[in-house]
Amino acid sequence: MIVITGAAGFVGSNLIKALNDRGETDIIAVDNLTNGDKFRNMVDCQIADYLDKEEFLRKLSLGVFDEDISVVLHQGACSNTMEGDGRYMMENNYRYSAELLDFCQSEEVPFIYASSAAVYGGGSTFREDPQFERPLNVYGYSKFLFDSLVRRRWGDNTAQVIGLRYFNVYGPREAHKARMASVAYHFFNQYRAEGRVKLFEGSGGYEAGEQRRDFVSVDDVVGVNLHFMANPDRSGIFNVGTGRAQTFNEVAVATINALRSPQGEDPLSLQEMLAKGLIEYVAFPAGLRERYQSFTQADLSQLRRIGYKAPFQTVENGVTRYIAWLLAQ
Repeated sequence: MIVITGAAGFVGSNLIKALNDRGETDIIAVDNLTNGDKFRNMVDCQIADYLDKEEFLRKLSLGVFDEDISVVLHQGACSNTMEGDGRYMMENNYRYSAELLDFCQSEEVPFIYASSAAVYGGGSTFREDPQFERPLNVYGYSKFLFDSLVRRRWGDNTAQVIGLRYFNVYGPREAHKARMASVAYHFFNQYRAEGRVKLFEGSGGYEAGEQRRDFVSVDDVVGVNLHFMANPDRSGIFNVGTGRAQTFNEVAVATINALRSPQGEDPLSLQEMLAKGLIEYVAFPAGLRERYQSFTQADLSQLRRIGYKAPFQTVENGVTRYIAWLLAQ
């Protein structure tokens, strides 16, 4: 039996679909459906059962699942980087994860969990090393603290423990994230509604729209999870990005051209889009510029060193595929 927490969320639902495509349906989906719209992410997925997070934890404590679980893919978390309730964030992201880690180690069950590139904060080096980890918000701190707990316990592990630091993930099944959804999703909706997309003005020494992030397709994120699921002898904390920072302008160009193509319209360059008013630069909301990450880029050295060889999609490829999926919906 496979347990996936955050099952109705972005990465969790994509994991279920990918496992289904491999013939796996003995899946316990765990989530909190207070946001009921998330159910849509699982409509085309096959699972054995759904459990609310609190019911799942209660059953774990009663030993209901002892010797039944083959792996836990822990995607459940509050991923809102703007959330200011530290008590809620720490309970949901740190304490919940610690309880699952305890269970998995007591039962010798592989544990693969979602960490975040937010642990690096405003730094310029994105390597899995404590000296480069400086979270800027309580979300990043909650992930940092759990990673630190995992590191302290390495010597006591009875089974695989994998932490995956996701960078800027985009792709299918993220609509429920609303304002926290990817820029590709927002650009898609802006262009369809207004015939243009809006990017922030320059910051951090970068010109308008030239800020760079490591944008990674959720398909590639799923691929890394499944790789470690198939290799339970490997443990560690790893970055999950493409290893190549690309600009917000590149995301905008890829999105707009992917929307123009089905209409029989020729692709345009950035300069052509600017000339036509298809891209607009806007000021930062008050207080955001000071906390804005103008550059992220995953160092994939450790991931490659442990044996993960699959390529990662570029923005041009991944966003084009994503827009085609959105249009098909």
